[in-house]
Amino acid sequence: MKWMELSVLTTNEAVEPISNILHEAGASGVVIEDSLELGKEREDQFGELYELNPQDFPASGVRVKAYLSVTSFIYETVEEIKLAIDNLRTFGISIGEGIVTLHEVDEEDWATAWKQYYHPVKISNRFTIVPTWEDYQPVQSDELIIELDPGMAFGTGTHPTTVMCLQALEKQVQSGHSVIDVGTGSGVLAIGAALLGADHVHALDLDEIAVKAATENVELNNVQDRVRTVHGNLLDSVDAQADVVVANILADIILSFTEDAYQMVKPGGVYITSGIIGARKEDVKQGLVDAGFAIEEVMMMEDWVAIIARKQ
Repeated sequence: MKWMELSVLTTNEAVEPISNILHEAGASGVVIEDSLELGKEREDQFGELYELNPQDFPASGVRVKAYLSVTSFIYETVEEIKLAIDNLRTFGISIGEGIVTLHEVDEEDWATAWKQYYHPVKISNRFTIVPTWEDYQPVQSDELIIELDPGMAFGTGTHPTTVMCLQALEKQVQSGHSVIDVGTGSGVLAIGAALLGADHVHALDLDEIAVKAATENVELNNVQDRVRTVHGNLLDSVDAQADVVVANILADIILSFTEDAYQMVKPGGVYITSGIIGARKEDVKQGLVDAGFAIEEVMMMEDWVAIIARKQ
């Protein structure tokens, strides 16, 4: 079987929506190559190790790669992807050059091509994201390991928005809590909440492929007794309040259901939102306040924002 490597040269602002477009088109994962990574100074707060090859990165901007199976209608799919990416401009999202290139690869090459980008990464005081094929031993007694196979679905758990959400969950989730994960994707946040001691996690996604992938990842991490993965639109399928609600999605979508989120958070509970570009920070903060939340903390990583808001 042959696979098509589709590469998009774009901006950091457009990485998340383009990744989502590729995922919805059937991509089995994405690779993000950001030119700014090469010159970034990194703190070793969590003991990360970095070994970057300049040849793996574009001269400027961000390159997003995905792999699609070659079928008789692959080029129609590519044209739909190009149109969807170009349409992001109508939402005020800068896509930069937006150049799409294609490269056909054999299945054997594809099966290992993206693995070189994915290694164990310690992303917080306790969480370490580990690919399933890596043999990793915890380095501290309270370390929490999340095993993921990024070939299953979009989302490796190491994007800034996901990292901040996991760090926020680490601060907020306590043993016995209930959690709702809106737009669960690969299920990484739902898994993290369960590992932190949540008794029940309701993980939702509108994409049936994401629900399937999240279910597989939940089972891989042996938390299926506490995490329920559900196909559903936002909070439509939720009928009980939770101590913590987390939504790592786009700012406009977050703003579209802040009142519903407020109703689903228990009094004294928190709502964690991310997937917000820096330019939309104040919009989302105001939307949360208008819904009745009190802003407790604003987290920033690169040009991304996560907000912890509490229901009084």
